[in-house]
Formats: sequence, C-alpha cells, structure tokens
Amino acid sequence: MAAIYSGIYLKLRSAKTSWEDKLRLARFAWISHQCVLPNKEQVLLDWVSHALVSYYNKKPELEDEVVEKLWAYLDNVIRSRRLQNLLKSGKTIGLSFSIAQVINERLSEACSQKAQQNIGTVLSCSSGILSTPSLSIIYTAKCELLVDLLSKLSKLACQQLASDDTVGSQVFSVLQLAFAQYLLIQRQQTNPNRVFGQVTSHLLQPCLLLRHLLTARSWTQADDNHVRQHLSREIRNQVETLLQAGLFPPELFSSYKEELLPEQELQEKKRGTLKSLLLPVNTVQTKLGGGFCEPALHVAVVAGSVSLLYKLFLDSYCKAENHLVCFHMLSRLFGCLRLPGLRQGVREDMLSPADWSAELLALEQLLNLVLSSDIYNVASDRIRHKEVQFGFYRQLAQMLMSHSQASIPAWFRCLKLLMSLNHLIVEPDLDDLVSSAWIDAKVSEPRTKKPQEALINTLFQTYSKLRQFPRLFEEVLTVICQPAADELRLPVFSAGLTVKLRECLLELPPNQILDILCLCVEKCQTLIIPAVEGSADMALKLLSVSSVLHAFLFNMRSLDDVTPSPVVLRTQSLLAKMQKGIIQPLMELLQAPRREEEKSDLWLRKASDSALLLVYTWVEVDTLFGVSCSKYVSPAAEIAGAVTASAARHRGISAFLPGVEEQSWERVMELANSFASTSKYCLKLLTLQQMKMILMQTEADLQALQRAAAFILESGRCSISRGESEPWDGDISAISDLTYPTAHWHLVISNLTILLPYISLKDVEYIANVLLETLVLPKAQEADTDPEPSISIGRISLGLMHSSFLPEMKVLHCAFLTSLIHQFARVLPSAARVSVDLPLQQLSAGNIPWHEEILAPCRPVDPLEALSENNLLKDELSLSWKTLEEVAQCVVLLAKNGCPVILKESQLEGCLGLLEIASLLQLDSLLPSDCTRCFLVLLSLLANTRASVSCSKLLFLKFLSTCFHLLRCLQAGRNANSVFKVFHASDVLEAVMTSQLTASKFFTDVLTVPVWAQYLQEVQAVLENFLQMIIERKQSVRLNLEKFMSFLVSCKPDVDAAKSKGWKNWNPAAGQLLLMAFTTLCHVVTLYLQQLPEKKLQSADVLSALLEPVVLQMVRTVEHGLQSNTQNQPLPVAFIPSVTTLLKADLSHAVKNGWQKDPSGFLEQPRIKLYQKFYSQILRELPCAGGNLQFLQSALQFLTVFCSVPELYPGKETAVTVVFALKKLLTGPAVTTQVIQSMEMELTEVLVQLLGNCSAEEFYTIMRLLLQGLEMRNVWQQKAKEVLSAVTLTKLLLSCPLRGDKEKAFWFASPQIITALAMQTKEACQDQSLISTIVVPILETVAALLRQGEGVLLNPHHVALAFSILLTVPLDHLKTEDYRGVFLGVHEVLFSIVQCHPKVLLKAAPSFLNSFHRLVVSVMHEGRQKGDRGNTDEFEVILKCAHLVERMYTHIAAEMEDFTAFSAFIVAQYVTELQKVTLHPAVKKHLTEGIYHILDLCIERDIKFLNASLPAGVREVFKDLYNDYNHYHKAKKQGEEKYTA
Repeated sequence: MAAIYSGIYLKLRSAKTSWEDKLRLARFAWISHQCVLPNKEQVLLDWVSHALVSYYNKKPELEDEVVEKLWAYLDNVIRSRRLQNLLKSGKTIGLSFSIAQVINERLSEACSQKAQQNIGTVLSCSSGILSTPSLSIIYTAKCELLVDLLSKLSKLACQQLASDDTVGSQVFSVLQLAFAQYLLIQRQQTNPNRVFGQVTSHLLQPCLLLRHLLTARSWTQADDNHVRQHLSREIRNQVETLLQAGLFPPELFSSYKEELLPEQELQEKKRGTLKSLLLPVNTVQTKLGGGFCEPALHVAVVAGSVSLLYKLFLDSYCKAENHLVCFHMLSRLFGCLRLPGLRQGVREDMLSPADWSAELLALEQLLNLVLSSDIYNVASDRIRHKEVQFGFYRQLAQMLMSHSQASIPAWFRCLKLLMSLNHLIVEPDLDDLVSSAWIDAKVSEPRTKKPQEALINTLFQTYSKLRQFPRLFEEVLTVICQPAADELRLPVFSAGLTVKLRECLLELPPNQILDILCLCVEKCQTLIIPAVEGSADMALKLLSVSSVLHAFLFNMRSLDDVTPSPVVLRTQSLLAKMQKGIIQPLMELLQAPRREEEKSDLWLRKASDSALLLVYTWVEVDTLFGVSCSKYVSPAAEIAGAVTASAARHRGISAFLPGVEEQSWERVMELANSFASTSKYCLKLLTLQQMKMILMQTEADLQALQRAAAFILESGRCSISRGESEPWDGDISAISDLTYPTAHWHLVISNLTILLPYISLKDVEYIANVLLETLVLPKAQEADTDPEPSISIGRISLGLMHSSFLPEMKVLHCAFLTSLIHQFARVLPSAARVSVDLPLQQLSAGNIPWHEEILAPCRPVDPLEALSENNLLKDELSLSWKTLEEVAQCVVLLAKNGCPVILKESQLEGCLGLLEIASLLQLDSLLPSDCTRCFLVLLSLLANTRASVSCSKLLFLKFLSTCFHLLRCLQAGRNANSVFKVFHASDVLEAVMTSQLTASKFFTDVLTVPVWAQYLQEVQAVLENFLQMIIERKQSVRLNLEKFMSFLVSCKPDVDAAKSKGWKNWNPAAGQLLLMAFTTLCHVVTLYLQQLPEKKLQSADVLSALLEPVVLQMVRTVEHGLQSNTQNQPLPVAFIPSVTTLLKADLSHAVKNGWQKDPSGFLEQPRIKLYQKFYSQILRELPCAGGNLQFLQSALQFLTVFCSVPELYPGKETAVTVVFALKKLLTGPAVTTQVIQSMEMELTEVLVQLLGNCSAEEFYTIMRLLLQGLEMRNVWQQKAKEVLSAVTLTKLLLSCPLRGDKEKAFWFASPQIITALAMQTKEACQDQSLISTIVVPILETVAALLRQGEGVLLNPHHVALAFSILLTVPLDHLKTEDYRGVFLGVHEVLFSIVQCHPKVLLKAAPSFLNSFHRLVVSVMHEGRQKGDRGNTDEFEVILKCAHLVERMYTHIAAEMEDFTAFSAFIVAQYVTELQKVTLHPAVKKHLTEGIYHILDLCIERDIKFLNASLPAGVREVFKDLYNDYNHYHKAKKQGEEKYTA
C-alpha cells in the first residue's frame, strides 16, 4: 500500500512526469478504490489547485491544452457525487483562497479581451464552488474576493447582453449564485460604512449597467429561455436588494441628512462633536458621472438608475418627518441628468431624441415617486420651507416649456404630474402650455396622443373644479388667434377630448359656459371676420374658433323648463349675436360672385367650412332648445316669424336661417358642394334636419323627402366610388378629402331608417353594392392597428351587418342578397359561364322583380286601378317564382350530368369570404323568395363546384362545411318550406349526396383531421333536417322517402368495388358518407314509424319493407369498411353511430316478430358475428381512446344497445368483461375528471343496461372489482387512477336502479365502501395534486351514497363516518377551481345528511357544526377584502359559496327546531371569525343574511350569555351585528308577520 501511495504522490509532484501522465494518474486516483491515500480527496484538490495557481503565478510554462484539462479536472472533482457524499457525511475538505483569486483573474482577463471563449470551465468551477457551502467559504470568508467575483461576472454578463450574439445561461446562473451568496454576507455585516464603500467602489456601476441592459435588451427566441423568463427578473431583483441594503441602510440616514441639509449640520455641530462626515450622496453622484460604459449608453443608464436609486431611497427613509430630506435627494439625483444643463446654457440639440426620451422618462418616474409618496405638501412648503420645493418644480416647468418635446409621450406626462402636484406650478406659463402641448402640438401617433389627452383632461378638471374654465379658454382663444402656421394645426378637439369636455361642461354653471361662448363670438366678430376675406391664415383661425363653438354648444347641458330665465334670455341673445355677427356676414361673403380659379382658394374653402358648420350648429341647437324649453324663443322667430312646415318644404334649408334669401343660399350650396370637406358634410346634415322637420308635420311632402334623400346619397357617390378613404375620428371640423367618404358613409348608414323609404330602387341597389364591396376585404379595411376608436368604412358596414335593423329593412336585405349572388357569379372562373354561372346569373338578374314581394303591400293603390295593379303584381310575382323553378331544374340537371366547375385556391378563398359575409345575414329571417334564392345558390355551389388538384383539401372541406352550415341556418328559418315550391324533395337529397360522394375521393387522406368530422356532422344535420321537413309537411312523404332510399341503395362507395372480388378499391371517405346517410335515414324513419297512429299501420309496413334493402346495403358498407380497416388501425368514428343504428333497427324488428319465443334465432348469424366483432374491437380500443370524446361517447352508446341483449355476448364474455373494460378506460392517463364528466351520462346508461341484465353472481363479481379499486395499497403504490376509476364507478352505480339480491348485496357492502372512502380521503389529502382527482369525486360519491341510502343506512355509525371525511378535507391554500370542487362537495355531503338522516344529525351535532363551521371560516378567508379583487370568475366562485352558506343557515333555522340549543354557539363561532377579517361587502351580505336567521332562534337568555362570555373585541363585533339585526332584519320580519294570516 505504501508503494502505491508514495508512487502516485511522488509522480504527481515530480517534474519528470509529463502533465498528460499526471492528469491521467490524478483521474485514476480520484475514481479508483485501489489507490489508498491518506486524505486522498484533499490531497488531489490541493495538487490541482497548486498546479493552477503556480501556472498563473508564471512559475511553470504549460500549454493551453494542459491548463484547460487542469480546469476540467478541478470542475469534475468539485461536481462529483463522491465529493458531495463525503461532504454530506461530515468530512472536512476545502480549497485554498488562492484558487478564488485565480478564478477572479481568469474572469478579469476574459472581460478585458472581450472574448469569452474557453471560460466555460472556469464558470462551471465557480458555480460548483458557490453552490457547495464547505467550498464557498473561500469567498464568504473573504468578502473582498466575492465582491471582486461579482464585479467581474457583472461585466461579463454586460458584454454578452451588449453584443449581438445569443445569450447563454451559464454566466447568468453563476451570477445569480454569486448575488445570493453576497446578499447573505451583506445582511451579516455589522459595519454599514464598510458595506457602502464596497458597493460604491466595486458594484454600483456594473450593477446599474447590468440592470439597464437586462431591462432594455430586445430578447429573441435564440436567447436562452431560462435567462429570458426567470434569471433576468431574478437578477434585477437581486441588484435592487443589494443596492438598497448597501447604499441606504437605516444607520446611514444621519449621514444623508447631514449632507442634504447643511443648516441642520450647523445646528448639530453646536450641540456636540461630529464623527468624520461621510458624503454618501456625493459619492453616488460621482459614480453616476464616471465613464463606466460607452458614451452612447451613458445617458440611458444614468436616466434609468436615477429613478431606481430614488425609489430605493424612499423605500428606506420616506417618513412624514423626512420629506424635506427626500426632496433634497430628488434635486441632487435630478442633477445627475443632463436636463439641468439646459438651464445653464447647454444647447438643446446636444441631446438626441433617444436621450430626450430617456431623460424625460426618468423625470416622469421621479415626479411619480414624489406624488405617490406625498413628499410635496403645498402648505408646509410655503409656511416652513420658504417654497423651496415650489421653486424647484417651477424651474422644471419653465425648462419643459422652453424646450417643447411634443413628440415624446413622457413630456406630456411630466407636465401632467406637475399639474397634479400644484396647478400654480404651471399657471404662469398657461399660454405656453396651451400652445405647445395642445393647439400647436404636432401629435399624430396614438402613443403620444393618449398622454396629451390625459394632460388636457387634467387641465379641464383642474380649472373646472377651480371654476376658472373661462380663464383657461381665454388662453386657448388667444393662442388660436396668434399668428402661426395654422395649416399645420390639428383640430382643437379630438374624439377623446370631446368626451372629457362633455364631462366637465355637465358640472359647470351655465353662466361660465355662456361666458366662453360670448368670448368666442366676440373674437370672431372683432378679430377674424373683418380680416377673413383673402386670408388663409384668418380662415383657418375662424375654423378653429367655429369648432370650439360647435363643441361647446353640442356638449353643454340643454335648456329645459327648470333652467333659470336669465340663462335662457342670455342664451337667446348669444344665438342672435352668433347669427347676426358671424353667420350673416359669412353668408354675404360666400354668396359674392367669384371667378372659377378663385373658388379653389384655401381661404374660401375654410370659410365655407366654418360658415356651414356654424349654420348647422345654430339650426340644430335652436331646434333642440325650442323643443326642450318652453321659455325659449328662437331668434329666427323674433326676426322673421316662425318657420312653417310649408316654408321648410318649399324654400328648403334657407327657411331655417332668417335674412338668407333662397337664391343666395343656392350659391352658397353650390360653393360648399364643390369641396369634399366639412361644408359639404354639414349641408347633408342640414338636409337631414329638413327631412326630420317635414316628417314631424301632419302631412309630409313626399317629393321634398325624395329630393332630400337623393341629395344626401348623391353628394358622396363620387368620393365613395374612388375607393380612397381614411378612418375618421368623428370630428365634423376635421373632415378632409380622404376622410369625407368615411363620414358620408357613416351619415348614410346611421340614418338609413329615415332615408330608405324615400330613395329609389336603384339607390337601394347602390347602397347594397357599396355595402358588399366594403365587406369583401374587411381585413384590408381594418389593417390599420390604430387603437383609437376611429370610424372606418369597413367597420361601419360590419356594424350594420351585425345590427338587428338590417333584417327589418327588407328592401335593402333583398338587394344585398342580389348583389352577393352577383358577386359569387363574378368569382367563378370564366369557363363556368355556361354551367354553374348560369343559375347564379339568373338569380341575380336585374330584370326580375325580386323585391316585389316586399314593396307590393306598401304601395298606396288607387281603388280604380286596384284590379289592374293586382293582375300586374301577380304576373311579377309569378315571374320571379318561375325563374326560381327554372334555376332549380338547371341546378339538379347539372348535378346529375356531373360536369362540375374546377375552382383554383384563390377562387375558393374568394367564395369562402363571400360565404362568411352571407353568414352575417340573419338567414332565418329571409322572405320566401329570398330564402329559396339563397338555398339555390348554396345547392349550386355544393353540387356543381370542385377544387383543383393543387388546391388545399382542408380548404375545400371548410368550403363545403360552410355551405352545409348555411343550409342548416336556412332550414331553421320560418320560410324554409318555400324551397319545396321549386323542388321535389328527393331531387335535392339526390343532388347533395351525388355531389358529395363524387367529391369524397379527394378526402381519403384527411379522414383523421377534425375538419372532416365537422364536415360529416354538418352534412348529417342538413340531411336530418331535410328528411324531418319532408315528414312534417305530410305531402308525398312515402314517395320522397322511397325515391331517396332507392337512390341510396343503388350507391356504391366505389364504382369498381362492386366488380372486384376484394376491397382494394374501397373509398373510405365515400363509405363514411354513405354510412352517415344510411344512419340518418334509418334514425328519422324509425322515429316516424314509432309516432304513426294505429290507423296508418299499413303505410308503416310499407316503409318497414322499404327500409330492409337500406339496412342490407348498410350492413354491406359496414363490412367493407371493417375489412378495409387495417389490424392496428382504430375504428373510424363515423362507423360507430351507423352500427348502433343498425343494431337498434334489427332489435326493433326482432321485437316486433316476437323473438323472445326463440332467443337463439332472433337475428341472422352473419349479422350477430358483425356486432360481436364490432363489440370486441370497441372493448379493445376503449382503454386507448384517451380524451377522444367523440369516439368514447359513440362507443358507449353502442355498448348501451349491445349490452341490453345479454345473448349477444361472444363466447364466455359477460357483463363483468364490459365493467372491467370501463374500469381500464377510467384508469387511462388521458382520462381526466373533465373527460369523465363529459361522458358521465353515457357511462350511466351502459351501467344501467349491464346491471339490469346481469345475474346476481356477475353483480357480486362487479362489486368485488369495485372494492379492490378502493383498497389502500393502490394509493400507497401511487395508483391514483385505480382509486378514481373505482370511486367513479361507485358513484355511477348509485344512479342505476337495483332490485332484489343485487340491491341487498350493494347495501350490505356500503359500510365497507364508506370506510374505504374515508381512509382514501385521509391518505389523498396529504398530496395537494390529488385534491381534484380523488378527494372531490369521493365527496360527490359520499353525497350520492347518503342520498340513496335514506331509510337503508340504519346504523348511525356508518353515516357518522362521513363527518370524518369532511373534517379531513383541506379548505385552505387551494387553487380556486379545487376550492370550488371541495366546497361544493362538502356542502353536498352536509346537505344530504341534513335532508336524509336527521336522526343521526342530532346525535352527531358537534361533528356537523364543526364541519359546517369549517366551510364558514374558509368562505370568510377567501372572501376577505383585498386591494385588487383579481379575477372576476374567481370572485364569482366565492360569492356562490357564500350564498350556499347563507342557504344552509336558513335551512338550519327553518327545518331543524332541535338545533335551537346550539344557536348561541353558532353565533359565537361566526363573530369570533368575523372579528379576524374584513369581508368584501358582497360576501358579507350573504353571510350576514344567513346568520340573521340563526339569531331568530336566539332567545333573550342567549343574547345575555353572548354579551357576557365573548372576549372584548369579539363582543364589539357581536353588538354591531345584533344592532344591525334588530334594525334591518327583525323589523322587516315583524312587518311581514303583521300581514301574514
């Protein structure tokens, strides 16, 4: 042994041994048990450490490869399981401090070289050392080494983040470990000055840079996911913790105070000697100013760091008495930014836009912290501190005003915060603020618009509360009227600002609003109107002031009969001045004759916009005030007499305006109509107002209404047809050439109910065409991602389609359908012009009176012409239906001939888009002719179109599914039967099935995708509905069904399949379609036969006979399908309902023929084998089905029918076999509690048949199977699914009717079941993950067991076992969904005991009360008041639980008189818990209502007892509760009793 020891050790130390051999020996020595060295592990660690330290101290010259191998060896040793086991066993093994220095130096080299290759092993060593306590002592014992390591790692991480390379996790994992170690040591340090020195000297700068880069980096998918989602956030938190503990410990506050408050320092010096003064703020400022990063990053890093440091400072020191210190810290940190330099003459352009953004963001965060921490107290600052804070904020405001940055959102937010601190900070610069932040601000981006509106809203609210709104708008009008580049100005009020203005105007006194309006009128009269002619600048100012007038008049509170008379008189005077002083001069100006070239001048356009806007505003407001206020007298009436209906009818709009001649008005209209802007839009509004006035008269002038409606529609036709439009924000004064089409369409659509009766049919068709065009490409229309609530043409059209008004506008509905059909015809390829396109062209033909059905009843007819009119109407109606008949025949013929049109993918997508638009129509509300037209279009698309070979099969399937879905919607309509006017029902069914069987050959390889299953469901629904319609009509039922049956029987899943001996040519898609058709037909006909009265038994026999070939063909198809299905391939889901229906048909036929007499021969032998084969296949596939609900439900439905006839079981199989298969299904990994709930009904139905038809012996076996599942070993062996399956089957078994020996056997085993469930609950509650999967189903099963056991479970002990389950179940620290399940489960068990076992309840009252009290406590805990209520759904769960508690209290009080003795105890429990929490009002309401009913049971002695025995705090809660009870509940109850017989 000595030889081995000395040999290896000497060779490792020998200079003659090569390094390769040394490393080989060292590896062998570490892993080999044959090498026995005293303290071998420590020796080897010391050797490798010494080798590395020596190399880096420049003693031996080693190759780079050898050095890397030494590091790798050290890493392997540190991370080896052997070393970890030795350290766990208590052996002392350590590393030298020098290895820590070497690691730090190596990392330092990597930082300086900016190349991080080959340091992975060093980082791995660091990670291993830091994560092993006994090794990490080399860092924790020498804090300087750990600080140095942190600094180097931070720099490495910063290099990675700053580069374009992908970010790996290694550096960040080690960094996170290093931070964790340092934070532990930092907390243990007793000298805060030393910690402050360490942090500021070595860590502050790299940590701030690291935090900035982590926050600012644009992470990509290539970056490490763990770093991106977890480590980055964790490291940022660690940096903040480190800085807060290192820079701002409680012990250093005096130093901060002394430095920040110099006068305080002088006072302190008088009292006693000071320690050496630490200057922490100065130190931090110096470090922030130092060049610790690239100049390009410096501004952003400092800006982000300043707000962080101030937040940490406030978190540590912010108390009411320290607010002045906090303010001075703010001013010093603000000095670290570059913004203060602007006050000292630094040029504004020295800051780039990115720098401005960063600096303003930092200032915003600083001001936010000041506001949220309540540092600025206006009174205290003025009285005690000579307005030092006010002065600072005032300088900030001046700096922001003098360097406007309206393109940066933070600039607006900073001003808003200053306003929120004190409006006087900004008030001296109010004119500059209004100008730079509002009127002259060039803001177009939504992200900037939002903060701008928030600032202006703050202005509104502030001056509204101060009742200085006129002062604000005096400045606004002054700014508007200042010389400026007005053509660049945006509208004064955006949509958002108008809403805010409305809110303020509703709160303001009317006289203040009138002051502002008078000011506007005065500005126009004195400054603008005299100089507007020929001046574009003045015209633009006029439009701005006009928009202010419009906004105020439209959003102020209307005059009414309670408005004071002086206000009414002043309003009249204002409107008169507006009319005489502004509108009349503008009209005179606009009606002057001008040359053509002058008409395009900007000033004239804007003057026209202003004039028409003011005219419309004046007319609208004057009309409204006249209607709503009886004291109001219109200025128009005073000047020219009241406007009569006839005047409005004959003179038109000019009748509304006194002093305006009709000829003059026509010249103004002509001028306004030449501009696609505000003036033209206002003309339409005035025309609409004229229509309303005419309609309000007793005799409406039809021609005047038609002219007005035509004018409104015509005035936007050209602009709409150009196809160029932009979204509009709803501001009338801001309508341009591009927003005019949107505004026009909005006006037309929103007033359709007024316009539609008075426009021609051509105009209706025009509206329908535009509506369709704007819907065809809704994605393109809505492509803009503008989050503003702007109006676009696409949105307007979509809104109309979704509204309930469109179906009411039957003419437009009909015209839109015509336009849609025409569009379908255009989408189809040109080759289709002679086939499919022919029906579509006929269905949208313009010469057919499709609308006559709608218009005829509405026409006023002269009695003398009535006869000829009626004849004409009949001819027109017959023409439309005749056309529909021709088209129907054409569609059927084309389907039979089988020459479909081949659609390319783009055409298919076009058709799908149009079908989506069709789905927006309420198809069930169509008129008979329109319903038939729509049906024909869909049938034509289904029967006579196919996708090209290159087209996506899934897309074509989606197209077909959509067509069938729309057919189903039509079938649900009230006029669905109208299609039978043009079709024989059997022809439709044949056309549909022929086309789908032909198309099915394309789908053989997509039969497993969900789209195929959806397609089959849609086809089945259409067939079933159509067959049902045939039967319900009771016309040629037998003939139609016979024809369709014959057709189906003649169909083959493949043409060659009948000729070939095998099934190689079998088409599975066609097979599934045929089976679906057979199944649907059998199902509908069978139901029909069952409902036939006895008188019609003959026709029933005929139909039964007809069904037989259908059933035979169905059998053949099923057999083919099963043969084509490969051995390991699952059954197609479509087959299962078919075989189920087939079996049902066979069984009903067998029952009719009395098979009970001869059970052995009631079905044909081949058919029995088919069912048995199918049954065996389903049993095989059940456990593997997982969460495939569609398969499971269909399979269980088949088993329900199959198991109803025990004679069908193959071989020796019995009901036990099926139960075993069900148990195996329920233990499958994919079967969750949700899946079980979804198929619970089907499982119950299967069990009802199984248990109803099985023998007693088989039932005993099934019970043994259940009890085996409830054995404890299943939980101990972690077979939770075994338990779940047994619990589920037990619960389902309780839903089955049991008789005789079976019932006795079950209830004999019930004590054993309850005991097993109690033990399972106790075990399951120890694992949180089993709460929802085991505990909740057990509670549901126990509740069911107790309900069914009423009068059967006679032993009280067995019932009382349920309480042991309830007291075991946890009710706290659960997820909301788990809590809901457990709560409802416990409540159901308690309620079952209360209702079904009252005798047991009285004996076990304490257990019941404890169980119920646990529910009450849990609801109080979950329903306590929180700052943020969180998820609404979660709160709904708590409310439901509180309501159940209330119900239980009410039930106890009403039904359980014997519980009176416990009422005081229940109340005491309740108030004791209530004292601990503050409940949410909604939860408290339910609980209080419940406990009031218990207080009803309390007698006076109980109340005295409670007052005497409850502890002091709880007693107060009880007194409040009892007082509320007497005041609200008892008084109400006595009042009700008074009137009760």
